[in-house]
Amino acid sequence: MAKQAGIPLNERVKGNYILSITIIGVFFFIFGFVTWMNSVLIPFLKIACEKNNFESYFVAFAFYISYFVMAIPSSFVLHKVGFKNGMSLGLVLMAFGALVFIPAAYSRMYGLFLAGLFIQGTGLAVLQTASNPYVTILGPLESAAKRISIMGICNKIAGVISPLILGAIVLKGMDRYDKTMLGAMGELQRSSVLNELAGRIILPYVIMAVVLVILAVLLRFSALPDIDTDKEDENTQLANSSKTSVFQFPQLVLGVIALFVYVGVEVIAVDTIINYGKSQGFPFELSRYFASYTLAAMVLGYIIGIIAIPKYLKQERALMISALSGIVFSILAIFTAGLHFHATFSIPVPGMSLLLPFDLSVFFIALLGLSNAIMWPAIWPLAIDGLGRFTKIGSSLLIMAIAGGALLPLLYGRMVDLFNPQTAYWIAIPCYLIIFYYAFSGHKIRSWK
Repeated sequence: MAKQAGIPLNERVKGNYILSITIIGVFFFIFGFVTWMNSVLIPFLKIACEKNNFESYFVAFAFYISYFVMAIPSSFVLHKVGFKNGMSLGLVLMAFGALVFIPAAYSRMYGLFLAGLFIQGTGLAVLQTASNPYVTILGPLESAAKRISIMGICNKIAGVISPLILGAIVLKGMDRYDKTMLGAMGELQRSSVLNELAGRIILPYVIMAVVLVILAVLLRFSALPDIDTDKEDENTQLANSSKTSVFQFPQLVLGVIALFVYVGVEVIAVDTIINYGKSQGFPFELSRYFASYTLAAMVLGYIIGIIAIPKYLKQERALMISALSGIVFSILAIFTAGLHFHATFSIPVPGMSLLLPFDLSVFFIALLGLSNAIMWPAIWPLAIDGLGRFTKIGSSLLIMAIAGGALLPLLYGRMVDLFNPQTAYWIAIPCYLIIFYYAFSGHKIRSWK
């Protein structure tokens, strides 16, 4: 681990501030680009691998459960190899996960696709565990929240772009692959058609793997300084000396629960909307844009957060408003199902025409992106406030809470199979109520007595 002895890290990064913040911004862009591809993979693999709604959401499960499995091991790996080397390792793992899609596509084995997604999620867990501390120490502590929001914008802008790119490649002409058409085919013909469909995924993931490996090499030889967070904890060793367990902090335990349900509803809002649009009568040619609407709403929410917090709103008040709006938008989405405008609007984009259908229910699902935008940057500091020497393990527990994105979409998929797509969105209501409780009073609790 290369260090310049005697020179504080914040002093060492000053000379390379623009370069360092740009490198970390690129990583957050990668997080978003890879993560939100799942919104396209779910409907694609549902057809290509002939799965029902519940089974199709194992795409989200395989990806997000890796955070639960790897949160604490990632910290151990980074302690051994250093943050900079660890970030390179994360990129290489993501590239390997992308390459697993090649045999998965040729064999059309759903389990192999899920294995590739788990490996990609593992690489992202390492990369995120390493990248987040950099955001805090790259500048003054008082402006850390603004830097986190800027990184969030990088993440969600990538999320707007990636479903558009992947959707244009793999969902083109997908409407002809419906159950009626496939059911009318013989076994050999259906297998041939689905094999051809599955092969669409190979090229984009090969390109992704190549780009990730190149970035890993460039990072290894970049000027990004390494960090040692162990010394940062020396100042807080005496804090909370009477505490013996991280579970003695109610604000953290309740924060983990709030973060769990938040990630769950965030993933539901993005990863279900394409299939939901299809269920509302829109062809894949149009519904493939819907995930980008939700993520665009999140970008807007981040911008509002940067402007309003803390100048006009305290973060806990902003979290309360976000949770209430999530409840309202969810209810409106459920009760306006089937009510849509027949007119569409064409927006000229170089090389393509982007059609924007206006369906009220889909519109309210997309607006959940606005509700969800500032929840992560609001819940995280409230949860770790006052942890002192337990901050590291508390942060690991919060990373593990990302598993909400693995489990709640599965529950949504099961509800779709049992009831219907719009009824399944009732799952969001108790989640937002939990977040509201945490914002209103849960984060203030400092003792279980």
